[in-house]
Amino acid sequence: MAQDTDQKQYHTGGWSAHFIMIVCTLLFVVNYMDRQVFSAVLQPMKIDLGLTDAQAGGVATAFTLGMAIFSFPIAWLVDRWSRKKAVGIMALLWSGFTFLTGMASSFISLIIPRILVGLGEAGFVPGGNALISNSYSKESRGKAMGIFNMAIPLGGAIGVMVGGIISAKYGWRTPFLYFAIPGVILGILAFFMKDYKTVQSTDSEGSKRGFGQSLGDILKLPTVKWLYPALGLMSFMSVSTLIWSPALIMRMLNMNEGQAGTLAGIGGLLAIISVPLGGFLTDLWYKKDHRGRMYISGICTIIGAAFLAVAILLKLSTLGIVCFFAYCFVIYMAIPAFASVYLDIVPPARRGLSSGLGIFVQYFLGGAWGPLVVGAISDALGGGAAGLATAFLLTSVVGVIGGLLYFFGANAYRTDSEKVANITVMAA
Repeated sequence: MAQDTDQKQYHTGGWSAHFIMIVCTLLFVVNYMDRQVFSAVLQPMKIDLGLTDAQAGGVATAFTLGMAIFSFPIAWLVDRWSRKKAVGIMALLWSGFTFLTGMASSFISLIIPRILVGLGEAGFVPGGNALISNSYSKESRGKAMGIFNMAIPLGGAIGVMVGGIISAKYGWRTPFLYFAIPGVILGILAFFMKDYKTVQSTDSEGSKRGFGQSLGDILKLPTVKWLYPALGLMSFMSVSTLIWSPALIMRMLNMNEGQAGTLAGIGGLLAIISVPLGGFLTDLWYKKDHRGRMYISGICTIIGAAFLAVAILLKLSTLGIVCFFAYCFVIYMAIPAFASVYLDIVPPARRGLSSGLGIFVQYFLGGAWGPLVVGAISDALGGGAAGLATAFLLTSVVGVIGGLLYFFGANAYRTDSEKVANITVMAA
C-alpha cells in the first residue's frame, strides 16, 4: 500500500490548483509592481540623483541582468528541491531589496539592491510556471498561463500608475517602501501551496542527468534555435518600452510622473483583457494545429511593433496614444503563447529549468540591454523627447525581426512538443 501511495498521480484542477493560481498570480502582480514602479519614478529619480539617461537605463539593465543570470541556475534548484519553498523564499528576498531601493542615495546604492531584486525575482517565475503548468491539463495550459500572466499588465499598471501618483505626492522613494509589504505577506502564504513530486531527470538508460547534461538536452532541441533569439529580440522592444515609456510621455507631452504613469498604466490595464484572450486563442489554435502557439507569438510581436512605431511617428498625439494602447493590447497577447512553448517542449522534470532558461534568454539576448541601449542612443542624439523617440523607433524594428523568427521555428516546435506530450506527473 505504501508503494501505491508513493506513486499516486498528481491530480490537476480542484481547489489546490486554484489556491496555487491565486497566490502565484498575486505574487506575479506584486513582482511587476516592484519592477514597474522604477519606470514611473525614473525621471524624478534621475534628476534627484544626478544620473544621465544611460546611467538610469543602466540600472534597469543591471536589474534584468541579475534576473537573467540567476534565473536558470535557481530554476535547476527549483526542479531538484521544492517549487513552493522557492517561490516563498524568493518573494521575501525581492521584497526586502525593493524596500532598500527606496533608501538609495547614489548610483551605487541604487544599482546594488536592484540587482538583488532581480535575483529574488529570478527564482519566482520558474517555480510559479512549473507549479501552474502541472496543476492544469496540457489542453488548458494556455488559458492557465494566460490567467497567470495577466498579472504582468495588471502589476505593471498598478506599479506605474499608483507608483507615479505616490511619487508625485510624497517623493520617488515612498512607492518602493509601500510596495515591499504585500510581497512579504504573499511570500508567507506560498509555503502552504500544494507541490508535486520532485523527479530526477534521467536518460534513456535510467541514469541521472546533471545540470550541464539537462541544460544541454534543452539547448539541443530544434525549437530553441528559433525560439530563443525570437524571445530576446521581442524582449529588447518590450522591456525598453516598459521602462522608458513614462519618461517619453513626460518629455513629449510635458506631464508629471503621476499623469504619465496613469497614461502608461491605462495601456497595461487594457492588457488585462488581452493576456487571457491570448491564452484562449493559443489553446484554440493548438487544438487544430500545434504550431499555433508559435504563430500567435510571431503575429502579435510584429503587429505590436508596427503600432509602437506609428505611435512614435504621430508624436503621441491623440491617435498616437490610441496606437500606443493598441501596442500594449497586442504585445501582451503573445505572453501565454510563448510561455507555453518553452514548457511544452520538455518533460516535467525540466520545466523549471526550461522556464528559467527561457527567462534568461529573453533578457540576456535582448531585454536586459534594451533600456541601456535606448538611454545611450537618446544621450547620443541630445536626449530630450526627440532623442528618446528615435531610440524607440529603432526598438520597433528589432521587434519585427524577432516576430519573424517565431514563424521559422513553428515546425520544430510541433515535433518537439509532441515527443513529451503524454508524460505523467506524480503527487508529492
